[in-house]
Parts: sequence; C-alpha cells; structure tokens
Amino acid sequence: MSNDVLSERARIEAAVAGRTLVEALAETATAFADRPAYSDKHEVPEGESWRTITWAQTRDLALDVAAGLVHAGVQVGDTVAIMATNRIEHFVADMGAVHAAATPMSIYNTLSPEQVAYVAAHARPTVVVLENDDHRARWAKALEETDSIRKVVMLGQGWDDLVAAGRAYRVTHADELDARAAGLDPEAPATILYTSGTTGNPKGVVLTHHNVMYEALSTLEAAGLHEAQTAISYLPLAHIAERVLGLYGPQIQGSHMHAIGDPTGLLAALGEVHPTSFFGVPRVWEKIKTGLSAKLAADPDPANVKMVRDAMAAGLAWVEAQEVGGTMTPEIEEGYRQAEEAILGFLKLLLGLDRVTWAGSAAAPMPIEVARFMAGLGLKVYDVYGMTETCGAVTANGPEGFKLGTVGRATPGMEVKLGEDNEVLVRGPVITPGYHLQDEATRALIDEDGWVHTGDIGTLDEDGLFSIVDRKKELIITSAGKNIAPSNIEGYLKESPIVGHAMAVGDGRPYVVAILTLDGEIAPIVAQQLGLEFTDLADLAEKPEIRAMAQKAVDEANARLSRPEQVKSFELLPVEWTAESEELTPTLKLKRRVVNTKYADVLDRLYG
Repeated sequence: MSNDVLSERARIEAAVAGRTLVEALAETATAFADRPAYSDKHEVPEGESWRTITWAQTRDLALDVAAGLVHAGVQVGDTVAIMATNRIEHFVADMGAVHAAATPMSIYNTLSPEQVAYVAAHARPTVVVLENDDHRARWAKALEETDSIRKVVMLGQGWDDLVAAGRAYRVTHADELDARAAGLDPEAPATILYTSGTTGNPKGVVLTHHNVMYEALSTLEAAGLHEAQTAISYLPLAHIAERVLGLYGPQIQGSHMHAIGDPTGLLAALGEVHPTSFFGVPRVWEKIKTGLSAKLAADPDPANVKMVRDAMAAGLAWVEAQEVGGTMTPEIEEGYRQAEEAILGFLKLLLGLDRVTWAGSAAAPMPIEVARFMAGLGLKVYDVYGMTETCGAVTANGPEGFKLGTVGRATPGMEVKLGEDNEVLVRGPVITPGYHLQDEATRALIDEDGWVHTGDIGTLDEDGLFSIVDRKKELIITSAGKNIAPSNIEGYLKESPIVGHAMAVGDGRPYVVAILTLDGEIAPIVAQQLGLEFTDLADLAEKPEIRAMAQKAVDEANARLSRPEQVKSFELLPVEWTAESEELTPTLKLKRRVVNTKYADVLDRLYG
C-alpha cells in the first residue's frame, strides 16, 4: 500500500474514530437545528406542496421512535425491519432503531411474500414497520411464520401511537436511551441490507457504523461536496447508494433531502426542487437523454435544431477539455459561455438541473453516449463504482479528476486493483465484516488477505482510472470461444429513443441475439409524431414503422461492434420490463436469468 493511500486513510480514520451515527446526528441537529432536513409529499398540509421537518425535529422524532421501540421490547442488537416508500417516517424509523442500539433494515418493496418470509426467518426482526396494505400482504407469510416479531407498526395511527408511547417513555427513562447510545460500538451493525439478488436467496450484507461513517466522509470528499446540499431521494432505501447519499451523508452534512415515494415522479420533482447535487442510476440519465432528444427531434425549425447541436458541441468540448489529459483553451471557455447563455442554461433549467454542481451515476456501467450527451449540456456526470459489500463507492470520478467512460480512481484511503482475469479487488475500511449468518458466503467474498472479490471485470488506464467491463458471470462466451460484454451491446441498442430495455444473449451459442422492449414514455410520443394510431404498447410494437426503427437501432449498433459482437436477430416484445414484472431489480438492472427463463420460447425462435 502506498504512503499516499495510508495517509489519506489515517486522515479519514481520525475524523471518524470512535464515532457512531448517534453522535453524527446529535452534532448536525445542534449545528443546523432550524434548517430543513427531510421533505416529502405524504399527508401534505392544506395549501402546501411539501411537508418538511428540521434537523432538530428529525433528531427529536428519532429519539421518540427509539424510546417507543425500547418500550415495545426491542433489545440491544435486535433487528427492526422497515418496508415503506421514501418518506420522512422511513428515514426517522431507521434513525430511531439506531438510537435504540438496534439494527434497522430496509426491505425492498418489490420482494414477494416468499422472499420476505426468507429474510424475516433469517434476520429475525423484533418490530416491523410497514406503510400500507400492499406491504402488509407481502409480510403476511412472514408474520405468520416468524416467532421473533413482537409488534407490527403501520404508518398512520400505528406510527402516531409508537411516537406518543415513546415520548411518554422518554420522560421517565431518559437514562436508558443515553446508556444505549453511549454503549454503541462503532463496529456494531448500522444496517443489514439484503441484496436484491439476480439469483437465489438474497444475502444480508452487514455494514457497521464505522463502515458507513468512513464511506460517507470519503464519498463526500471524492465528490467535492464540502457543504450541505439540496437533493432528491428516490432510490429504494434498501439500496446502498440511497443510504449513503440520502441517509448517512445528510446526517453528517446537514443536507436537505426531498423524498419522493414514486420514482416515476422523479422528473417532475427535479423541476420543483432544482437540486444542487443529483445522483441518477444509468436508466435515469438514459430517460433524460431520450426525453430531451425526442423534444429536439420534434422541433420543425432547422435553425433551432442547428443552434442546439452547435451549443451541445461546445458543451461537450468544454467538458472534454477538463478531463484527465484534456487541455482548456480561452476559445473553448468562450464557446461554452456563449452556448450556456444561448440555450444550454435554459435546457438545464427546463430539466431542473440548473443548480447541480455534482451529478453522479452508478449501479451499472454508464453508456458513453449518454455521458457525452449530458456533457453536451455542460453537465459532468461523475460515474462511480462500488457494491453493497463495499458500503457503496470505492472508485469515483470527481472534480479532482475524471474521464468519461471510466469510474475514476480509488476513493480516499481505499485500495483497488485488478486480480486474475482482471477481476476488480477492493480492500479498506468500508468493507463489510461479512454476510449475516453466512460464513461460507463471506469466505467466498473476502480472501484471507482482506480483499473483496467483486465479480466485476475491469480495466485500468495509463492515468490510473478504472473502467468496468461487465459482471464476470454475465460475460457472453460464444460457442466459438469469443468473450463478449453484453452491457456494451445493450448500451448501443438503447441509444434509440424508442428502445426502453435491451438484453443481448449468446452464451454458449453460435452468435448474439437481442430481446428489446419499447420505452413506455418515449415510444408513444415518437409514434404520435409519425401520425400512427395505436391502442397500447403491444399494438405499437406490431407497427411496421416502429419495427423499422428497432431494426435501425440494431443496424446502427452493429456498425459500431466487432463481427462476433453483432446482433444477428432480435425480437421486439409487446410488454415493458419493470421491477414489478420481475425482469428488473429495484434499481432497474437486468435480471438476466429471469429474462432467459421467461422468454425461452422467444430465444428458441431467434436461434431457430
């Protein structure tokens, strides 16, 4: 390990030494007492668009919930399960469990009753917090079978009762809460996250207070975010990126988070909130690109189209000049200034991204064309890389150094290298102590020297920036022995505005084929522009004009691919893929095995 890595690690370790989230929240609630902490649109008072609580109110409510949980019989080290959308109560329930010296765990809202029952039997929660009847139905089997559950708290009256009981209990038992907080060890679990898993039963990743404190500080530093932000929380809180950016980081920094319960409302929320920092999984950036592209394509005035194209070329040149190895010139600076004044500033305002100083992406490789499109608006989307088992980002692009198409350099104090087969290996203070009650799986993840074997294939360039090729187990090896990264092919296919999702298949087969779905929002707009009449997406998928556009998407992708990578045949499905329909994880990543099984007949046809 280099001296630089050691000194960076020592510096951050000194800042988090001996500290827990309890202390972080206490300091923030004192320093930013009257500043807004969390806003959402649930049960909004008459005449207001958001309900908001301050940092002082957040901590006070968290202590009430902590006391309510203790009163309900939650012991030190017990687990508390939460299934709810992103809303004030979800964040506060998590903090309350922490203050009761228990371990909160957010459970994906899309898990089936069987999966929930598995998680409940494995983690054995004492209290379960649920938002609505749908969540209660998903927990029905678990509630029947898991004898550890002593109390179910439903948001609404049940939540109000828990808070009221806790408030009363605090008056007479303040010493008990103080003792629990004082006894909390930084190596105690801050959460257990059950990975959404594309195969088999989910594994519970244990993350300690030390893990999350170190990760939050190193991530904020790598991002250049040195003060409180205004941001949007929309990814599930069962996902590590949302926990770091929406829960742990704000508790340290005093940021103002706007939680939206339904991610389909994200683009509208951007227009209302105008965040200063914004994290989007690649699918979100793809949606922004296709939506704006469709609007530009619909403009009948060629002069307008040319102005936008020229401005975006100036934006791209300006961003590329700031990349590692790039050179900024006065001409590029001036060209961007004029483009920003002419149209780019307006386009960003339209998208709600006009105040963004940090834009990030992770969870899957960011297609380079999407990154370049955003750069055309003058937006540097910093791609970062990590996993639940590393408590989030371990490499990051940022203001100190970035290159489009890479995931940047190791975050402060982290060791990242390429092992056998170019697998990405990671070591440092953010690594999970292991999977909950799964020692064999832990040994398969972390070797005896402390390196996490990520299962991702990477490359390292001459400037020390990493790129992720694909998941090791998802690489296609054709029957001719060619190794192919499917995400590269899929990224090209999704550049078509009508294509929502794409999956390339070819493992053990003579050639590559693809299954495509229409984009449920953009494809109908494109169809209307073409004057097509249709009843629904299934009808639209049959239209010759739409099928021709899908064929064009394949042809254009093939023109940029090597011969073994080229798509020889494809099928355009009459359905959309969502987390609910099982083809996607809750963070909109492909579940390849599900698609392979569900559409086996389609694949048989394509290879027929």
